[in-house]
Formats: sequence, structure tokens, C-alpha cells
Amino acid sequence: MKIDMNLLPLFLAVAEEANFRAAADRLGVTRSAVSQGIRRLEDVFGTMLVTRTTRSVHLTEAGERLREALSQPMSDIATALDRVAGEDEPRGLLRIAVTSIAEQFLSGPLLASFADAHPHVTIDVTVTDEEFDIVAAGFDAGVRLGEVIEQDMIAVPLTGDQRESAVAAPAYLAAHGAPKHPRELVHHRCIGWRPAPNVAPHRWEFEENGIPFDVAVEPQITTNDLRLMLRSALSGVGITFALEETFRPYVETGRLVPLLQDFLLPFPGFFLYFPHRRNMAPKLRALVEHVRRWR
Repeated sequence: MKIDMNLLPLFLAVAEEANFRAAADRLGVTRSAVSQGIRRLEDVFGTMLVTRTTRSVHLTEAGERLREALSQPMSDIATALDRVAGEDEPRGLLRIAVTSIAEQFLSGPLLASFADAHPHVTIDVTVTDEEFDIVAAGFDAGVRLGEVIEQDMIAVPLTGDQRESAVAAPAYLAAHGAPKHPRELVHHRCIGWRPAPNVAPHRWEFEENGIPFDVAVEPQITTNDLRLMLRSALSGVGITFALEETFRPYVETGRLVPLLQDFLLPFPGFFLYFPHRRNMAPKLRALVEHVRRWR
């Protein structure tokens, strides 16, 4: 079986993007070239690797097997090429999946200082709250809260402990009063968060006398956009709930009022995480060292 090795990265791009046009944009080629390349691979294997519709692309069982077989070797090859090309100088594309609530990472200064220090590294940040295998999806690293990172990952602290906070605008509190206990939230207008359209809104977590509990509020507004939650709270729509640092500038100026503080305790913060690799690519090693110095 003779395979054009140039077609394998093309197949992986299609598998990871689940979209021919997105794969073409990522590789800098035409959609037609991607389609023809997949067809040539399928002719070599004698079986379909992907099923195509006008709206989506899905891997067949054979396609899934091929992706699993290629993912780690391609990662090792990319690492080796980085080392050969740069002789340990960080360079190349660094793909990072970051949760939308990692404000300290996404606010700019950390990434800006890293980019200044490493001009040959191109940084691609995907902001997503979906939980998935970053290795299988082709990412070099991710940023999440420590409690949701898989045990087989290496995790480097990015922040100190975090704490969630419930807040509302003074205008809302003047009209509706402030809850004295978290269970009273069910009687208030709330602004909730969910990670994806088909997922239930996040339950608001509290602690009383050392015993954790949560409250399933019924939000009048639910979104996966932290900025919309913040703007809605500032406009007096209702009470919202997110990380304390998100609200800090507005609390300090009096535009938002913190609520139920005695029921909210710290928990482990954000970590940069990545898979264990025997020979870490210089670009990833540089990011890890930068985060450690920043921390």
C-alpha cells in the first residue's frame, strides 16, 4: 500500500475540524484540494473515511481508527521537526484551548509578553467551555480550573485560589431586596451560565457550616457568554454568579454589590495543562516557563 504522506496531515485537519472549509483554511489550501485529497486516501484504503453532508463531516469507523493511529505519531513528528528546525529555539504554531472564564489568561498581558519574548511562535487560542481531549483535538495545551483537568495531564498553576461571587446592581437590590441565604435565590430574577445549548444551566454552589450544597436557580436569562451576564447584571436585570475577579472592578466602583459572601469559599484556581511528552516541543516548554515566571 503506497500512501502519499502529504495527505495524512490533511486528513487529520478534516478529522479535527469536522469541516472541509475549516480544514482548508487551517492548511491554507482550497476546499477542492481537501476534498480531492480525502478521496485519494479513501481510494488507497478502499473504504470511506468520512461521511459528508451539505452541513457536516463525520468520521466513519475506519476514519476514527486512522485518526487514532495518526494523532500521537503526528504530534511526535511535529515536536521533532520543531527541535530540528530551531535547535531548541521556540517556533511554530502553538494551539491552546482556554475556558471562557480564565480572565487572567485571556485579558492580554500574559499572552502579549509571551509573544514579545518569542516572535517566532504563532499563537492560536480557542476559547471554549466544552470538555474534550485536547490531544485528540490537536491542541498543545489548555487552560482550565484545576478540578476539571484529567489526572493524566501535567498541570502548572496559572493563578492562585479562586472564589465565585453572586452580585447584583444597586438598582435591582433597591427594587427587589437582597437574599439573606442562597436558598432565597429561587425567588429572585437570576442570570445564569451554561457551557453549551443542550446543557442545563450551571448550579450555583455554596457552603454552610462546612457542608457544601448547590442551588438550582431558574434563570430568566441564560447564556454561555460571560460578557452578556456581566452587562445584564450591570443594567439591573437580576443577580448573576461567576468568578469574583470578573466582578472586582465593578464592585470596587459600586456598580455591582456582592451578595451571600459568607457562603462562598475559595477553591483551586486555573492551571495550564498539557500531556506528558518525553521531548516537549520548545514552543510549549517556552510557554510553560513563561507561565511559571508570570505566576
